Amino acid sequence: MEYIIYFVITIGILVFVHEFGHFAAAKLSKMRVDVFAIGFGKRLFGYNKLSKFTFGELAKDWDGEGNTDYRLCLFPLGGYVKVAGMVDESMDTKFVESEPKPFEFRAKPTYQKLFVITAGVLMNLLLTLFIFWGINFFQGKQVFKSITISKIEKNSAAEKAGFHSYDKIISINGTHVNDWDEVVDNLLIKSSTDVSVTVARADRHSTFKVSRSLIAEGSQKGFFIFPYPTQPYIQEVMKNSPAEDAGIKGGDIFLAINGTELKDREQAVAIISSSKEKDLELVYLRGNDTLKTKVNPGMEGKIGIAITDAYTGDFEYKTYGFIGAFNHSISNIGQYTVLTFGMLKNVITGKIAFNQAFGGPVKIAQYAARSADSGIISFLFFLAMLSLSLAIINILPFPALDGGHFIIILLEGITKRELPLKVKIAIQNAGFVILLLLMAFIIYNDLISL
Repeated sequence: MEYIIYFVITIGILVFVHEFGHFAAAKLSKMRVDVFAIGFGKRLFGYNKLSKFTFGELAKDWDGEGNTDYRLCLFPLGGYVKVAGMVDESMDTKFVESEPKPFEFRAKPTYQKLFVITAGVLMNLLLTLFIFWGINFFQGKQVFKSITISKIEKNSAAEKAGFHSYDKIISINGTHVNDWDEVVDNLLIKSSTDVSVTVARADRHSTFKVSRSLIAEGSQKGFFIFPYPTQPYIQEVMKNSPAEDAGIKGGDIFLAINGTELKDREQAVAIISSSKEKDLELVYLRGNDTLKTKVNPGMEGKIGIAITDAYTGDFEYKTYGFIGAFNHSISNIGQYTVLTFGMLKNVITGKIAFNQAFGGPVKIAQYAARSADSGIISFLFFLAMLSLSLAIINILPFPALDGGHFIIILLEGITKRELPLKVKIAIQNAGFVILLLLMAFIIYNDLISL
């Protein structure tokens, strides 16, 4: 239930912001907006000035006479704004044969059409910018005061790249690094090619090349390298599990098991899995409180937790003024946009598996709940990143997406010739079907990964 609640909140915010952009732009351009919907499918309930608040579907011949029906629909997987005269997958033959009316989308000049089409993406970018600015201005940026790598997992992208556990990074492409922020900036963000890394290892320096494809592979799995020191961090506790019975909660940090101090997730998992049906004394941190409990992994050697590594070393906050926070937020958007397009490129070229790069409703719900458990800042950051991803995906030049509409309108404006309406509708219908199939595939991957 928690997942469902956070999914609805997350998608609701993103969809409302995106569709409000289209809605506001259409209204400013004096276009008639027939429907503003959150969700797809059958109308559950809604409001318009003529019918007032009503449940269920409106009559098939209902005409709002310029009044918008604001509605909530059955499937909360998106939303839409129905602008009068806009060519999309919902058009029919009667529409094709009718003459454009002054209040219709198709009757407006090119610049107004482009304004309406891009307004949703612009609103998502503004939401991302606003959240980033708020985080940078009110909290600042948390910087880990470490340049030492934590334990490298076997067969990971980091190991393939040549890193060893507890390497101390000295420089990247000749640039000296002083903290983990500079490591990430130079290794993951600034460089678009293979990078040269110098590390201190066993009292001597070692320099080696790191493949960009391996960096991308590791980054899309949620990590590439991680700063030392770390301790096991509990992302989630399963219902009716030994961990839940022992009082463990998401956000707890494991400090020790049976007197053995824990340094990373791998060590904790090894101890738990090798202690079947044995009582384990667990010391853990919750906020500023150190707590103890006992837990038994049972026959399966599991206690029902999702666990990762959390940095537990020294850190500081870089603070920004009003303008500085804005400038840094613009930089954040640019950096994450470059990373996203790099990820898309690696998916297309086969360097990253599709199911590693994309997640559907199930994964969004999982990550939304986990980020919320970690605090409001974590959830807002997740929301900002998802909003940015939505903007980038929507602007791609694919039929049925905003980017597909944009390309057609732009070409028509340049050539001063419109594509036949039947052709445009056929293109949008084909794109819509492909998107539905793609969404079904993504949801399928979500479910089999549970």
